[in-house]
Amino acid sequence: MGELTVHTGTWLPEDRFASPWHYLPVEVAPGTAALRVALEYDRAGAVLDLGCIGPSGFRGWSGGARESFLIGAESATPGYLPGEVEAGLWQVMLGLHAVPPDGVRYRVTAEPSTGPADGCHLPAAASAPPVPSSRPARRELPARPGFRWLAGDLHAHTLHSDGAMTVPELACFAVERGLDFIAVTDHNTISHHAELPAAARRYGIALLPGQEVTTAHGHAGVLGDTGWIDFRRSPDDWLDAAERGGGLMSVNHPIAGPVSWLHQMRRRPPLVEVWHWSWLDLSWTTPLAWWQAWDPAAVPVGGSDWHRHGSDAPPGVPTTWVESADASTEAILDGLRAGRVAMTAQRDGPVLLRNDGELVAIGADGLTLAGPDGAYCRVRGDLARLPGAPGYHRLLTPAGATLALAPAA
Repeated sequence: MGELTVHTGTWLPEDRFASPWHYLPVEVAPGTAALRVALEYDRAGAVLDLGCIGPSGFRGWSGGARESFLIGAESATPGYLPGEVEAGLWQVMLGLHAVPPDGVRYRVTAEPSTGPADGCHLPAAASAPPVPSSRPARRELPARPGFRWLAGDLHAHTLHSDGAMTVPELACFAVERGLDFIAVTDHNTISHHAELPAAARRYGIALLPGQEVTTAHGHAGVLGDTGWIDFRRSPDDWLDAAERGGGLMSVNHPIAGPVSWLHQMRRRPPLVEVWHWSWLDLSWTTPLAWWQAWDPAAVPVGGSDWHRHGSDAPPGVPTTWVESADASTEAILDGLRAGRVAMTAQRDGPVLLRNDGELVAIGADGLTLAGPDGAYCRVRGDLARLPGAPGYHRLLTPAGATLALAPAA
């Protein structure tokens, strides 16, 4: 074992006012094979987030989901990046998410090891669930020649942040839900990206690499293999980094209680998560009003924000449909970028999409078609083709609940 580093003290509200993030130094000697860090504090009224910066940059983040982590050459705690434990100055990064008026006492210990990473300090590896013997039949929706509509979810979490499922478990569950793709968007980390290709092949589903850039003033989804986005910088920097990496950025759940979007930006991201599980009453128009006020040209998307059974909504509630040339990440991102999307309350529910200059309503007999100026006709039949009027359109129940949404032409 190497030399133990111990930091103790009290964080006060004034420390939170000065900066949301603070750094505790840890010197790592040459020949170190693994580094274990543990955080202790009184959780009564306090929330401290945990992360790590190595000599060469970001090594992981677990927010408030964990009180310890281990980084080794071959393995690491979910949320953290395995690899060489370089000699030099490491920093334990603490986020002061909530600090009570009297402050919060803390203790951080950092213990380097010259032996291999100690598996007893890692979560037990769960065996991958079996591949489902069958999956719900894919829905065939009217699409342009050479394209097809894929059913997916653009917002989900695993145990690489504050979710309960492993990547294979999430992939299997999404297949059972009848989805063609799901974006894995763990908070402020990309440690899950390494697992996505193998799980995608095993379960026959597209797993889009993503991350949810998470701060106290709002969350943003970044889709694509863009590299880690530094959440400590400004949202304009997040957008620049996403674009440099060939990805797409969305404002996530902009109307969602204490995690609503409060950030200022010089320009607007291309996507907005208009439909999120926090749209609790689909007769409300608040998410639509925010979207139109923020940027009517932004492509509307949806996400379940899946974490675990018993909370949030399951994958595919809502469903984001993308008209795509194939099921590759690049093709799905191209479809999103071009605005070839539709959203439904669930995968098997009524659908409204644009095809060949028309609005097409599927499984919507008896529902009302509404445009920017309100309701204007009733849908007749299970497959109805209607003039492709401009502006975003919705399918409504008689009570005014939104069941499907198509963006502007």
